[in-house]
Amino acid sequence: MKQQPILKTDRLILRPFSFNDAPIVQKLAGDYNVAKTTLNIPHPYADGEAEKWIATHVPLFNIGKIVTFAIILSETNQLTGAISLILAPEHDRAEMGYWIGKSYWGKGYCTEAARRLIKYGFEELKLNRIFAHFMTGNPASGRVMEKAGMIYEGHLRQHVKKWDVVQDLKIYAILKDEYFKGDGT
Repeated sequence: MKQQPILKTDRLILRPFSFNDAPIVQKLAGDYNVAKTTLNIPHPYADGEAEKWIATHVPLFNIGKIVTFAIILSETNQLTGAISLILAPEHDRAEMGYWIGKSYWGKGYCTEAARRLIKYGFEELKLNRIFAHFMTGNPASGRVMEKAGMIYEGHLRQHVKKWDVVQDLKIYAILKDEYFKGDGT
């Protein structure tokens, strides 16, 4: 069994989730304002769902499908959200996804975590491309992608449905060559 790494930034620790995190995950991700900005977070967030989600992390990491990190404030050890890479090793690419608890919005934590995850993806996982998308009703997520060095690639009209409402997506990506040409964000 492989060991998922722990990644650090100036203010954050990105570490594997534990079952002890489940109550905070349910509280933070279950907030209507968080759930409405993501495709895969349900609302209401039922009891036991956080534990089921966390239980998938190690098996999916071990088979090289997904690596998911808890975003922790290093000063207080508080869980603020999650960030992951859905891996497609046959294409040397990954899709980045994330969510942050509402009380932690606007503090730069997601951008800091995204930059660190991109570094991990290119330097450790040897990926060629990392991409992400967001529903156009959540422009703050697009700003995270831009600040993390990703480049706008396109607009997918009425591409997904969230709570029976069709949504547009915007797609951003960064390539290995772009990452290594830049300052290594």
